[in-house]
Amino acid sequence: MLRSSLVLAVAFALGGAVVAPAFAQTSIQAPAAAQTPVQVVQEIAHQLDTAVAGHKAELAKNKEKLISVINEVFLPHFDVDYASILVLGQHAREATPEQRARFAKAFYESITHRYAEGLLNYTQGAVKVLPFNGDLNDKRTVVRTQVVMGDGKTVSVDYAFRKSRSGDWKAYDVIIEGISYITNYRNQVDAEIRKVGLDQLIKNLETQGAQALKSMEQQDGKGH
Repeated sequence: MLRSSLVLAVAFALGGAVVAPAFAQTSIQAPAAAQTPVQVVQEIAHQLDTAVAGHKAELAKNKEKLISVINEVFLPHFDVDYASILVLGQHAREATPEQRARFAKAFYESITHRYAEGLLNYTQGAVKVLPFNGDLNDKRTVVRTQVVMGDGKTVSVDYAFRKSRSGDWKAYDVIIEGISYITNYRNQVDAEIRKVGLDQLIKNLETQGAQALKSMEQQDGKGH
């Protein structure tokens, strides 16, 4: 998987999440429940411009505030439970509801802390949402974007959305240069569960957080 901290931070953030109320007031889109997938991504990009690009110095000194920005901007638009079930793969059927809930929370928080500081490299207008060609009558669709890097190069980042029972659209997967984060982490999680068991993996994520995630990524990299 592409290792640029900026791309991963923006990707997981856009695919992920609430900006503090002061930032949320800058929203120019319709309420979340009425938004199309494209509008969801456009609004998050707009909020990133306001919340991050204009407050880098402040956020650099306060990681917890940076985390809160990520949560407040993205969490309402991300189906954490569904994504975590996909990441667990075959192990989701064997897990109890409590294990699935604990894994979802710990995994999401680990990703957030793992890539949060990458957002400090975010510049205004870095995300370009490409024209939408999907069918909103379907229950699933993809929004395609390009993230502009500091050197001017662009990286393809796509977001898979599904329609919830309430009718709103939520992202559940991020595809960077054709590589799905669901697939990437499902392979890592599967290997870790076979190695230490689901309970221990959950405990590692809960206690070690981003470091546990980083260790999994490094071990996965050695196998390729």
